[in-house]
This record gives sequence, C-alpha cells and structure tokens, in this order.
Amino acid sequence: MELYITILTLTIVLSTSAEFEHEAFQITTCSDTEEEYYIGYDEEELWHADFKKKRGVETIPDFTEQTTFPEFYELGVDNMVGCKHDLPTFTDAFKSIPQVADLDAPQTSIYPKNIVQLGIQNTLVCHVTGFFPPFVSISWTKNNVNVTEGIRLSQYRPKNDGTFNIFSTLKFTPVEGDIYSCTVNHETLQGQPQTKIWDVEVAMPSVGPAVFCGVGLTLGLLGVAMGTFFIVKGNNCN
Repeated sequence: MELYITILTLTIVLSTSAEFEHEAFQITTCSDTEEEYYIGYDEEELWHADFKKKRGVETIPDFTEQTTFPEFYELGVDNMVGCKHDLPTFTDAFKSIPQVADLDAPQTSIYPKNIVQLGIQNTLVCHVTGFFPPFVSISWTKNNVNVTEGIRLSQYRPKNDGTFNIFSTLKFTPVEGDIYSCTVNHETLQGQPQTKIWDVEVAMPSVGPAVFCGVGLTLGLLGVAMGTFFIVKGNNCN
C-alpha cells in the first residue's frame, strides 16, 4: 500500500510573556485505499471529513465553545483530488530513496469507557499509540469469535514525536465470564499481531469494613456486659 501524507502545522504563540506555544495542524492522507483529511489543535482532533457520507464531522469536546468549520469539507475534497493526482509521482520518487525513517511498533491497551455493570451497555476502547507509519488493522473477538458489529474506528491522530494514535471502540453489554480481545497488526510486528484481552469482572462490595465494625461493636457490648457483671458482684460482696 502506497501512502502519501501532507502535514501543514501552524505554531501559534498565545502569550509571549509566558512563552506558551500551541500547534494547529491540517493533515491530508491518501493511498490507493485510504482517504483522510482533518484538522486539530495540540494533538487533539477538532474536525475531519467523512468522504463516505460526504460531510464534515466535528469532534471538538462538548464542553468547549461552539466552533464551526464552514467550507472545510469542500477544501478536503479539493485536497484529496490533489493528493490522488500527486500519488503516482511521489510513489515513483520515494522508491529510489533509501528507507531512513525509523519504524515504530504500536503499543496497545484495552479498557472499558465506563464503570462496568452487568447487563448495562458499555463501550470497550482499544487504544493503539506510538506507531509509524500508519496504517494499522484492528479486529475484535468475543469469546474467541470475531466481532464485526458495534465497532467504530477513529482517524489517525499525530503526536509531537512523529508517531500516530488511533482508537477502536466496541459497544457491548457485560455478561459475567465473557472474554473480549483486541488484535492489532502493523508492518513492524512482522506477522506477529499484538493481542490484548479483557474479561468481564464486576467488583463486588467489600464486606471487610462491615465485618470489622460488627465484630468491634460486639466486643464493645461484651466488655460493657462484663464490666456491669463485676460491678454487681462487687456490690453484693460488700
């Protein structure tokens, strides 16, 4: 798979006195099978083009001020036309250049988005980070059976060190004993995919403090009773 990536990064100094720098970026990626165009800020994606649904998708967090991206989808379409047009030229050019870029293997983790409660729908997150170059393939299983429904895949997101992040999520309803896995394949793994396993475990309320308090209360009452007994006996002796 041939890949051509154009990254336009704009560094903005928000405060010269504090010397805080922030980066806004625009990324165009295309290959014979892939098309991506998105913009972001400080390693966070703000918006991307969904070329299958022919629309822009805002991914900026809900707690921030409302931001719009007018005509960005049309700009993404134009960039993709240019990317596809230049792809054969860059493919031929890079074939004659020695491979000097370091290849970075992915690091994978799997975790639930929310606190796990049996019978309540949740989301499993497979986070793949620190890899170069894109692309990676991600697959899911439930109890050793491949899963194809309820899966979503994020855009490739760049990091400051030149590597990439990507998230795959799976909607699921926890049932005790179920086992899920996320498998990642990348060219650096040389045919030995990374697989992370997660099984449904629901934390049960701890009975330790209740037992301890109950035993303490019992001993306390026993002590009061014994004290009363000896006081009465002493008075009888007098």
